[in-house]
Amino acid sequence: MNQMIFVNLPVKDLETTKGFFAKLGFSCNPQFSDENTACLVISDTIFAMLLTEPRFKEFTKKEVVDASKSTEVIIALSAESREKVDELVDTALSSGGSPANEPIDHGFMYGRSFQDPDHHIWEVMWMDPAAVQGQG
Repeated sequence: MNQMIFVNLPVKDLETTKGFFAKLGFSCNPQFSDENTACLVISDTIFAMLLTEPRFKEFTKKEVVDASKSTEVIIALSAESREKVDELVDTALSSGGSPANEPIDHGFMYGRSFQDPDHHIWEVMWMDPAAVQGQG
């Protein structure tokens, strides 16, 4: 079995956040979702557990970071092309997301980023397959 990753993120309004990611083409697995939690399916092995802030607080003794003021994590996703990077980020920005950082363009690597409605930063990156294989 392939190793899986579940990124847990606190959200202020679960329905708003689910709607935002639905506009980006992501779905939620209802088997692992309820009124306080949504299991966002990013791929067959990558998931974001969107937890209302009270539910998120049940998993930690620490204070929850206010992502509009501080950054604790940056989630990076790969894309299959430069065009797919632009498509996903442009959709995020037109669906209630906000800009995070300036685009990165090194020729063999291209990326853009956005903040979701809860101010979590998402980077979307494309890298030339030849560069990944050390041929670039």
